[in-house]
Amino acid sequence: MTITSAKKRNLRIRRHARVRKHIVGTPERPRLAVFRSARHISAQVIDDTTGRTLAQATTVEADLRAAPGGNVSAAESVGRLVAERAKAAGVSAVVFDRGGNRYHGRVAALADAARQAGLEF
Repeated sequence: MTITSAKKRNLRIRRHARVRKHIVGTPERPRLAVFRSARHISAQVIDDTTGRTLAQATTVEADLRAAPGGNVSAAESVGRLVAERAKAAGVSAVVFDRGGNRYHGRVAALADAARQAGLEF
């Protein structure tokens, strides 16, 4: 049985819904949400009680656009940048939301770089 791209997307959305039942961003520990596409990766620090994004970084930004956006090194730079911006916004601890993706490759590289830059999760 072949899995089409629509089926893969639906499975990821179902996994993400399962994860989001348990992960909620609070003002003390906002949610670090990761979105991964084929070409780019982005991360947001979100306070779910007010629905506000406190910090964000993506490979589409002018700062990170010079390097290719779909690889592990780009994900590491996004992780470092989102951690710096979160710390500037007064956030030191977050809960990690992998967005239904496996904790592997670019998602894991982003998380590890954010940890090394000072975010606690």
